[in-house]
Amino acid sequence: MYFASVVLRGGASASYASRCFATHSFNASPGYAAAVAAESGLYGSEVLKTARVSAGSTEELVSRISQLPASADIIGAMDEISDTVCSVVDSAELCRNTHPDREYVEEANQASMRMYDYIHCLNTNHTLYKAVMSAEQEAVFPTREAERMAHSLRVDFEREASIFVHLERVNQLNSEISLLGREFNENIIIDPGSIEVFPASRIPKHIQAKEKGFHIITDPVTLSSLLKWVPDSEKRAYVTGNSSPRANLDVVHRLIAARHELSQVMGCKSYSEFATRTNMAASPDVVMSFLVELSGIVRKKADEQFKTIRNFKRQKTGEAFGDLEPWDESYYTGILKSSVHDLDHSVVASYFPLLQCLYGLKSLVKSLFGATFHDVPLEPSESWHPSVLKMLLHHPDEIWVLYLDLYARKGKYPGCAHFAIKGAADCLQKNISYPYVVALVCNFSGSPGSLNSRLNHGEVETLFHEFGHALHSLLSRTDYQHFSGTRVVFDFAEAPANLFEYYAWDHRVLKTFARHYSTGEVIPERLVEALNDARRMFAATELQRQIFYALIDQTLFGKQQPTSTRDTASVINDLRRQHTSWNHVESTHWHVRFSHLINYGAGYYSYLYAKCFASSIWKEVCCEDPLSPAAGSLIRAKFLKHGGARDPSELLKDLAGEGVMRRCAGASSRM
Repeated sequence: MYFASVVLRGGASASYASRCFATHSFNASPGYAAAVAAESGLYGSEVLKTARVSAGSTEELVSRISQLPASADIIGAMDEISDTVCSVVDSAELCRNTHPDREYVEEANQASMRMYDYIHCLNTNHTLYKAVMSAEQEAVFPTREAERMAHSLRVDFEREASIFVHLERVNQLNSEISLLGREFNENIIIDPGSIEVFPASRIPKHIQAKEKGFHIITDPVTLSSLLKWVPDSEKRAYVTGNSSPRANLDVVHRLIAARHELSQVMGCKSYSEFATRTNMAASPDVVMSFLVELSGIVRKKADEQFKTIRNFKRQKTGEAFGDLEPWDESYYTGILKSSVHDLDHSVVASYFPLLQCLYGLKSLVKSLFGATFHDVPLEPSESWHPSVLKMLLHHPDEIWVLYLDLYARKGKYPGCAHFAIKGAADCLQKNISYPYVVALVCNFSGSPGSLNSRLNHGEVETLFHEFGHALHSLLSRTDYQHFSGTRVVFDFAEAPANLFEYYAWDHRVLKTFARHYSTGEVIPERLVEALNDARRMFAATELQRQIFYALIDQTLFGKQQPTSTRDTASVINDLRRQHTSWNHVESTHWHVRFSHLINYGAGYYSYLYAKCFASSIWKEVCCEDPLSPAAGSLIRAKFLKHGGARDPSELLKDLAGEGVMRRCAGASSRM
């Protein structure tokens, strides 16, 4: 059962961090601490003040549920517990990944660890399990969602039941896995690697401004720019960036071992089996079959594209037999795309000032769903950084909150992500609605806080992708927060985000907001066509890369466990040779910064599933008129509205037709 979200206290003094998180020391022993509120704080929550609650509170809560008759009231009460705990965990997760004050980060880490212990105590409480089981067996539920909720809770409890025999070891393993995930991400921040580049003129101006000289930090964003814009872009840069932090070699090895042991305790042969058994795929065999088949479909086209890039490099360098290396890819594909399709990326970016892009999101929501976004100021204690923006999304009888933390900064989570701070639900018993609060976190280049910064088109696509996640959360309307928004099976969660990527490539959408920063000219249709042609130019190469990533994820967490850090690297190198057109570069350990091993363990294939589903939905519902209110109505009513309250296969068939699952293989091969 996913009892899981932390109410945090912001303010002028960081000393409040320890006080606010300390209020959430939920212990397995009788008694725990809670919070009493008085005013606005971090993330707009009520201010927390340390206040001890009766040591018998947990027992009283369990006792109250156990005395309820076998009815939907039990399920509603369980969802209230889940909502409270989820708000703690989710807020702590956002805080520790984005807050610039290390004291807040450390306190969020501690609160999160304490909450996971508490969650496990709830998940293994036999009294709660009996109450849920009796409700499922005897109650007459008012809706299919309530029935599905009871079933979901019971299955979660029974999954946890196998833990009882090995309770202490399972707790140790869960704690170890959580700590390893934190260590992995912290190592990436602490040790991104660095090189010296001479002369300074070789460094793109936007990187010079950031790095102030010859010294280049090889974090993912900077390395990507360096490889894209600098000729002969430094094998040194590629090797350094793809082998740092070395400390994560051991972290990944220990993570694989811990997850494997946990899965065996839980009655599974591998962690991939444990992770996929409740997903749409249902088993790792289905996933591996899908990936291997897709790899075979794409291989011929990817090999052809590899030869095209290699021949172009040979032409440019005059080396008739020169090899194409992985660090060459971004530079030469960039030149090829620009020359063949007459693209200048600085010209493209001139049509995407951040302020206009945000207007585009607002316009999109208005056209599709009849909802309006309003910019609102943040209270000083509400924000965690001066560059954070806040918007309210209004719809008849509904209101949601969206925070935007868009620019890269030191110490911040290095990727892009959607964080649910507060789940939403319509409480049937009390006839009240709880609003959704979410945050979008990106790492765009540019000056934090400047709405005049211009995004490259890749960043625009990322913004629309993450916005798709946000809309999945904000526009869901479920009876239980347990099913709200992105609280769906893992291999379905990326589908809405991938669907909204399509909007970033369609001129009918882009022309509503993409205007030149100085002239106000609407982005020309021919420029958007050139962008699409350039995207398709090496589509097989990119798809092959994503298949490779998913195969790594499935294999490392599969039945055959690597026996050492060297063995792990060898497994990855073998997969590269089998499933890609590219050479392995000695001394690199690319996986040491592949954070999806942490967040998506044995679930990275979900991105490819999502691309399949999104392709079908776009074709069947959106392509003819992507801004149509009719299309928006279908997307919300048959897709986003339901969160996890309905079976995802039913949702997909209802929205895109009976053949949606069957069509995915063909759609994938064309991506």
